[in-house]
Amino acid sequence: MRSKGNFTHAWNGYKTHAWLRDEVMPLSGGSHDPFGGWAATLADSLDTLWIMGLYNDFNEAVEAIQAIDFSSCALGELNVFETTIRYLGGFIAAYDLSGEKYPTLLRKATEMGDMLYKAFDTPNRMPIMRWDFKAAIGGGAQEAGDFVLVSEIGSHTLEFTRLSQITGDPRYYDAVQRIMDIFEQQQDRTKLPGMWPVVVNAKAADFANYGGFTIGGMADSLYEYLPKQHILIGGATQQYRRLYDYSMTAIKRNIFFRPMTKNGEDVRLAGQVNSDGRTLVKELKTEPQAQHLGCFAGGMVGIAAKIFQNDDDLALAQKLVEGCLWAYEIMPLGIMQEIFHAVPCDDEKSCPWDEQKWHDAVDKEHEGQESAEAKIKNRRLPPGVVKIDDARYILRPEAIESVFILYRITGDPTLVERAWNMFNAIIKYTITDIAHAALDDCTVPNPPKADRMESFWVAETLKYFYLIFSDPSLISLDDFVLNTEAHPLRRPS
Repeated sequence: MRSKGNFTHAWNGYKTHAWLRDEVMPLSGGSHDPFGGWAATLADSLDTLWIMGLYNDFNEAVEAIQAIDFSSCALGELNVFETTIRYLGGFIAAYDLSGEKYPTLLRKATEMGDMLYKAFDTPNRMPIMRWDFKAAIGGGAQEAGDFVLVSEIGSHTLEFTRLSQITGDPRYYDAVQRIMDIFEQQQDRTKLPGMWPVVVNAKAADFANYGGFTIGGMADSLYEYLPKQHILIGGATQQYRRLYDYSMTAIKRNIFFRPMTKNGEDVRLAGQVNSDGRTLVKELKTEPQAQHLGCFAGGMVGIAAKIFQNDDDLALAQKLVEGCLWAYEIMPLGIMQEIFHAVPCDDEKSCPWDEQKWHDAVDKEHEGQESAEAKIKNRRLPPGVVKIDDARYILRPEAIESVFILYRITGDPTLVERAWNMFNAIIKYTITDIAHAALDDCTVPNPPKADRMESFWVAETLKYFYLIFSDPSLISLDDFVLNTEAHPLRRPS
């Protein structure tokens, strides 16, 4: 299977050039440590190694993690969110998958959980998200930040809850549940009731007063974790369903939009919106900016539709997945870029192609005396795309993540065919002699490569491609919940 072959290519490049460092540099063969120098790619790859049956490499990796010293960090400040999803999630998933045969994994997960738990040792028990843990060890005063990304403070539930489940220690679950109780208490007080702003004040436990709303970057996993946490705790409380249902009311009304497409495809993308808290929510104007990060939404809505038995939302999930597939398929290389603006439909039910409307939107967006046709040609804009804000492809997984989830739910074989096209396009342009590289501009024929391969390439992107081409019994969604780094956490029976 080509997805396994490309994983082993990337893994061997990491082993050869960056062993026990965070990331390999796929062009130069160097290494760097953006996540503390604790072998992020190794920790992120553990469950992928197991899933792909690479047991010798798995054994070698488990042996190697015993040498990781979490008391020594390459960073002055630790990103608690990234550490939780990559390291804690990675160790727990590998432990869950290997059937508890490797006690080292549980020891490392507990060691990591205990360290992260101390980031919650603040006056109001809100965690410090950019944490100088060395100062904390030295007895320095700890206080949560007053300008915190909502995705970072709101996306610890799965990992901490699962750690409590497998250790029997309720402290971890209690720590994150305290955060989610505040999210619930303030959900109807925000400037867009139902959603929370991109930035919150953890120091004051104020999650309502800032503006700016999206489910893309800086907010995404907060919403993703709501239905997944409901699953992980077996529906023991309806809190997470309430949180999700209320947020979806606002998301459907103010975030999702239908882009105008040349062939009339009835698809959806996730945009963003600003609210001052005074304008009526139904009068707020959605900004039709689509992010690759927002492509997780199809999978999120699909999972929730399945567990909450909502056929209308399953149809919406299909339109969201189709929206990101459309964004891939209209691009010259067959790869969706990081961020773009589209032409939004005025009527979601009827949206015929209007060439002039597209040209007018391009003219309005881009200054200059040249014609709309020239602007489109010079900026390499596919039909319906008004502006490419960020032309990079940094090996992101969100689109294939949602395609995979929808395939597991519906069994639609065309999704596998289209995933294969996505995979081949991505590999063609990203592969290097050492591993795989992010692309600086996926709108040009020979896209320049960046000397960066984030660990989510092996943790998520290649894993999702492998799973969609595998038997559905492998990592069944009836048995596992995948965290935002695609680490499968076992659902308690």
